[in-house]
Amino acid sequence: MRRRTVSAGSLEEILQATEPAPAPERAAATPAAAPASDEEHRLRTEFEFELPRGYVDEAGTVHRHGSMRLATARDELRPQIDLRVKENPAYLSVVLLSQVITRLGAITDVHAGVVERMYATDVAFLQDFYRRVNSEGHTRAAVTCPHCEGGFEVDLSGGRLGES
Repeated sequence: MRRRTVSAGSLEEILQATEPAPAPERAAATPAAAPASDEEHRLRTEFEFELPRGYVDEAGTVHRHGSMRLATARDELRPQIDLRVKENPAYLSVVLLSQVITRLGAITDVHAGVVERMYATDVAFLQDFYRRVNSEGHTRAAVTCPHCEGGFEVDLSGGRLGES
């Protein structure tokens, strides 16, 4: 005999499924509250960023703002069979970044050639950004003020100093 495991979902789903039917006056208030909780639990899959230097295209236009999506298992496996990566393992980050960057300024077709022509500081920034987004799930970093030694968080996705 084979055993089959059935997942009931999250605790919230179980509580909702076993909750008694709402009273008529409560039923009217429930639909309005439901969308807010759905938005709170929605997975964020795309993250905006601002490059420290910016990518300069063939026309001389500087592109600094962009977006990166969460990586999938396929994104991380695909570079392993790329001939350029097999010849030079350091090329892995170029191929990987080109797959997950969805937009860079007005450029929507970000390929390995675009990442190759970026400044090293921007590539290093994007590698750290990729790690934070895919490993830690956020773009915040803990920092310490060099003057007062107070700790606080900054958002690495860009924005101006002092903005929240």
